[in-house]
Amino acid sequence: MPCRIRPTLAVAAVLLAGAALLPDALAPAALAQAAKTREQAVAPGKQVRLLAVPNLKKDCSLGPQPELKVTSPPKNGALIQRTTKMKTPSGYRCPNAEAIVQALFYEGKAGYTGADEVTVEVKGADGIVSTQTIKITVGGAGGAKKDTTDL
Repeated sequence: MPCRIRPTLAVAAVLLAGAALLPDALAPAALAQAAKTREQAVAPGKQVRLLAVPNLKKDCSLGPQPELKVTSPPKNGALIQRTTKMKTPSGYRCPNAEAIVQALFYEGKAGYTGADEVTVEVKGADGIVSTQTIKITVGGAGGAKKDTTDL
């Protein structure tokens, strides 16, 4: 005599078992973080701004203060974090908006030239967390793109 299993229970059991066995790569996209890698040139011994994150939501309304969390600090330099008010640039998605900004600066060790890297988790005003890896070239060809401590 065949075993009778209710189809809805069988489907539910398969779905529950399958979700537990899914690899992380197939996990729902809503849980994934946006990752970004970029490069920055820095003159030796000079400070350069790596990030400036305003407290503006996507609709340009003010939100909570952004949060920066350094998950992998640089090996050949130091990071400085500052909070200030500033107007966003005219090319920004919310042009000329007054915002509170969390900024992160890098300064290479005196006399050091070579590669460095920093990884930062950024929680924006909308609550979305992204991971940014910044590959830093200290000295060498090209020098610093923008060696400023201005916010």
